[in-house]
Amino acid sequence: MKSRKLSRTRRRATILGAAAASVVAGAALLPNWNAGAAVVDDPTVDARTKATFQRLADAVFTDRTDALVEGGRTGREKPLTDRFSGDVRLSGGVARKEDASVAALRQRREKLSELGETYSKASTSVTLDATRVTGRTAKVAVTETTTLTYAGASGGEPRTTGFQAHHELTFSADRRGDWRLTGIRATDEGDLAVNQTSRPAAAPMTAKVTSTTPSAPRASTSFPGPASPKNFTASGLDYKAMAAYAKQYWSNYNPDYPNYNGQGAGGDCTNFVSQALKAGGWKHVPGYVTDYTKWFGNADIQSHSFVGVNEWSWFAQNSKRTTSLANVYQLDVGDVLQVDFDRDGSKDHTMIVTSRSNGVPYVTYHSNNTYSRSVASIVASYPNAWYYAYRT
Repeated sequence: MKSRKLSRTRRRATILGAAAASVVAGAALLPNWNAGAAVVDDPTVDARTKATFQRLADAVFTDRTDALVEGGRTGREKPLTDRFSGDVRLSGGVARKEDASVAALRQRREKLSELGETYSKASTSVTLDATRVTGRTAKVAVTETTTLTYAGASGGEPRTTGFQAHHELTFSADRRGDWRLTGIRATDEGDLAVNQTSRPAAAPMTAKVTSTTPSAPRASTSFPGPASPKNFTASGLDYKAMAAYAKQYWSNYNPDYPNYNGQGAGGDCTNFVSQALKAGGWKHVPGYVTDYTKWFGNADIQSHSFVGVNEWSWFAQNSKRTTSLANVYQLDVGDVLQVDFDRDGSKDHTMIVTSRSNGVPYVTYHSNNTYSRSVASIVASYPNAWYYAYRT
């Protein structure tokens, strides 16, 4: 997601090592204690308690997603999290934070409705990946998978949008051995899920902008955007191939490239977009990895312009491979959208357009892994950000 520092040592994702660590973290689970009696020793966690952790996490994220659906909780008057009491439940502090998040997401739903976008239904499921108990604290890693159905989808409009997100939940045990959910932390680099309300972390500037690092003009977010039809044949690029690549690898990463999500290197968003552009016909420009006027990437080596948000923008403009659009709603299939969340002049996130319908582009991206999210939803979620729209 974020622009990587030009001096950063490149490293590939160690997926097998991370998977092994997860197995070790979740394997040593010991029998639970009698939750009705005072517990002096440090508690342990059995399979039943572990399953309850998972169900509570599922309830938390389902409540968030339901807030985005037209009509709210169908057939339910109260949040799912209200059903948990006794051995495992929300702490008072987390309950208040979740209430605030749900309220904010309902406001987002209203903003989207004003733009003509509504969701008719949603599905959220959570899997527990690992549990680590230290003293009276349990750290629980989970994966959330959410799908939302667009209401009234027709023609070229996507039927659904969705994402995968990873979280770490902290549970604390009291003297009786009862667990309280005391913290929820997103562990993806981007944290750009449609049902999250916190502002994504932004990267500091990594290079001084000079005349050789062109600054792209900001794009308007007013809807509808002025007409700017795209010529899909003039460039010789295959824009359908770009979209097809992004849809194929939005969650199942291509093993022919390194995976930077969760590696502390700024996320995988620009790396993913560069791969899609390459699949559609962008050619390598070999040279030094730190030279942003060069662009190349494969399993073994990638230029900074291939994987860094700002460096990609500098290359795209300097090489004349893109032109800037005046409005984000002018974007079409194969075009690229970037965001500067804290408006400090350093871009933080890169996305590629994979479809367009009724004047609204839909983007697919990594970190969080997301497919077919409308630009209207992005703008409604981050109305104060700066946006940059590139025609490829």
